[in-house]
Amino acid sequence: MQEFDVVIIGAGAAGLFCAGQAGQRGLKVLLMDHAEAVAEKIRISGGGRCNFTNRDLDPQAPHKHFVGQNPQFSRSALSRYTPADFIALVQKHGIPFHEKHKGQLFCDRSAEDLIAMLLAECEAGDVVHWQPCSVKNVAFLASKADESSAGSYQINTDRGPVQARSLVVATGGLSIPKIGATDFGYRLAQQFGIPLVERRPGLVPLTFDGAAWAPWAQLAGLALPVQISTGMQASPHAPPLRGSLPPEGAAFALGRPGGKRKAHMAFDEDLLFTHRGLSGPAVLQISSYWQEGQPLCINLAPTVDLPQALAQAKARSRKLSANELAQLMPSRLADAWAGHDADWQRPVNEAS
Repeated sequence: MQEFDVVIIGAGAAGLFCAGQAGQRGLKVLLMDHAEAVAEKIRISGGGRCNFTNRDLDPQAPHKHFVGQNPQFSRSALSRYTPADFIALVQKHGIPFHEKHKGQLFCDRSAEDLIAMLLAECEAGDVVHWQPCSVKNVAFLASKADESSAGSYQINTDRGPVQARSLVVATGGLSIPKIGATDFGYRLAQQFGIPLVERRPGLVPLTFDGAAWAPWAQLAGLALPVQISTGMQASPHAPPLRGSLPPEGAAFALGRPGGKRKAHMAFDEDLLFTHRGLSGPAVLQISSYWQEGQPLCINLAPTVDLPQALAQAKARSRKLSANELAQLMPSRLADAWAGHDADWQRPVNEAS
């Protein structure tokens, strides 16, 4: 049986980085993954250019950026290895990058640059890499009563059994099964009696019933800056266009009245209409915080005091309300909105 100091299951971003760091610190490391390709999630992230860090994170209080029920858990690791440290590693490997939006850093060329960097770091640490290699089962071997040996893990794989003093599970979640995501990590946690929090999607788009969304599918591809928030409307202007749909769309609204009060969270980001619903950075960000039964508010004109702007238009214009609305947001959206409410199809000076 082959023996290692540490076995790392999962060759994604976390597993590759952990393996390289451990190997370069003198440990004998085995990295394994059941998938054919390494780091598939890196490869597809950021539109293929991988948004690999954010330079605006606060290194003195990094845990405040951690989404989870126990942010303090990440405080030590994020304080000891900061975004600046990772940027220095990227620069060491000569990878060109740029800041796209609000401190978000992306590769200039391709996410493949980052994958090559992480593999090179593993090579520098003499990491043994088995891929594809599936894990059949994991067992913990307790230390002997005479303390002649410490406890260790025995991992049975389709390349044979291995033993290690430490085991790192970096298999990720169930976000994208098509690229190899499984529930292996959850099952292993349950095997060892580790409690799990309720699983829910995060960084995902919002989809709607096909028939209900059909009138808005024509807007697919349209993007605009919005303010999106959980709970009550966050904008000081509080315009009447407070949702992603007009009033008659309430049957498939994003929250139910009467739900438990949740912490308020808001983002100023871009919203993208798709054939199936809403996506873009705004929706992906808020999806990590929104809970079923909680209202979700979308301000489609966050930089405008919409009631005041329309009141001024009423005093000076005879244009259709929809035409005035098109001065404040994309015309395709204004036309679609007006098409579902007769009041918006009247001249603005006749609006009540």
